[in-house]
Amino acid sequence: MTRSFEKVGVVGLGTMGAGIAEVFARAGLTVVGVEADHEALGRGRGNLESSTGRALAKGRLSEAEQAEILGRITLTTSLEDLADADLVIEAIPEIMDFKRTLFTELDRICEPSAVLATNTSSLSVTEIAATTGRPGRVVGMHFFNPAPVMKLVEVVHTVVTEDGLAEEVADLARRLGKAPVSVGDRAGFVVNRLLLTYLNHAAVMLENGLATREGIDTAMKLGVGVPMGPFALLDLIGLDTSYEVMCVLFQETRDRRHAPAPILRELVTAGLLGRKSGAGFYNGEAPPTPPAAGKPTVTSVAVLGEGAEEFAARLGDAGFKATTTQAATDATEDADVVVALSHTPVIELAARLPHPRRLVGLHLVGEKLAEVASTVLTSPEATCAVEGLAKIVGRVPVHCKDRAEFVVDALLYPYLNDAVRMYDSGYATMDDIDAAMRLGCGYPAGPFETIDTLGLETVRDGLRALYAEYRDPAFAPAPLLDQLVTAGVRSIRGLS
Repeated sequence: MTRSFEKVGVVGLGTMGAGIAEVFARAGLTVVGVEADHEALGRGRGNLESSTGRALAKGRLSEAEQAEILGRITLTTSLEDLADADLVIEAIPEIMDFKRTLFTELDRICEPSAVLATNTSSLSVTEIAATTGRPGRVVGMHFFNPAPVMKLVEVVHTVVTEDGLAEEVADLARRLGKAPVSVGDRAGFVVNRLLLTYLNHAAVMLENGLATREGIDTAMKLGVGVPMGPFALLDLIGLDTSYEVMCVLFQETRDRRHAPAPILRELVTAGLLGRKSGAGFYNGEAPPTPPAAGKPTVTSVAVLGEGAEEFAARLGDAGFKATTTQAATDATEDADVVVALSHTPVIELAARLPHPRRLVGLHLVGEKLAEVASTVLTSPEATCAVEGLAKIVGRVPVHCKDRAEFVVDALLYPYLNDAVRMYDSGYATMDDIDAAMRLGCGYPAGPFETIDTLGLETVRDGLRALYAEYRDPAFAPAPLLDQLVTAGVRSIRGLS
């Protein structure tokens, strides 16, 4: 028989818990919000009033609607008030011992038919369920912050979840106006498993000196279209939260790419947790605005590589003497700088030039970004000149070292590869993974939509280049990706 969820308990009324309580109340359900003591309860009431107050100020709620929503929520410090709830969801800190203790109490207090749910973003739902006498009626119901705004809910079932319960909880999420994605119990689920691995990779990239924090953030925003760069996003999420999730992922997989970057541990230990502490990767300051373009102190430019003629023509329109050549020959002898349009390392090309200090790699990404790659032989003056040329043609330059796939693709391709592996393992469908990353992270496209846009062979070959450079097994193309390219398949989403 399908359950009727009409009275819901929410334990923990921090920003997330208060948001979840508001979501249920907006949908017409009766809500009991529980906090540990009266001081915390007062903060929870403030969170509810502030959130609905912002909606009122923006014209999204009337005063009567705000009063009606708040009127559906009863606040208490006693778990005993949850005795007749149909569903109880916890939103307490991500500490397993706390959650296990709470669920033991909820199991004692609530009716045997009640469903118990955890909003954990990374911990084992199975381990939490095992503390109760009703493990088949314990699920994950992972909302995203801010809960009243974000559409995604990850519904997590375990190997002992009662048949049909996950779909009933997903139907409840739809009743709330959310888009549910149903997944199994693996650390990080879909979004955090893909997102935090990508963010951790960015931290490793920073630590290795490939590019600056501002450069990496700018590259991903302009090159991929994500709403926030990885370091701004880490600061928003909280470096402690991100570090804890990565620890859980590594504990489950023992995979090197899930080992938290040392810089995360260092910042967390120092108490630099991001926005919540006032400092993290950014010390409360906004990333600097790129300076306006000034004309470089060079007059002649040689351009190599695919797209050389178009780039040279734009430089010519700007008053430079720009020539093109298809090979590293004496055609570059008289040029002040040599620009190699490429997305791969250019050091081998530099070594064959008569003046290798003049060569700079340039990778044009999207409509706005230019990755400027200098080799160990490149002079600072040449790098500075090419950054200026990029600005003149309407691009924002990001300086990086001469490494395989530079910045954007070096972060993007492993993330796409992880998504392919996730799908190939049977953990989630392509549609669910795409929806999860669009709705949970605000990405303009899901990973499989992105793969089809870029081309399977392009992504496969980029991963091969990364693997050849770094010898990291995580960069080896997923077997499915290799097989699809070999078979001549043009759309990975055609498999779904």
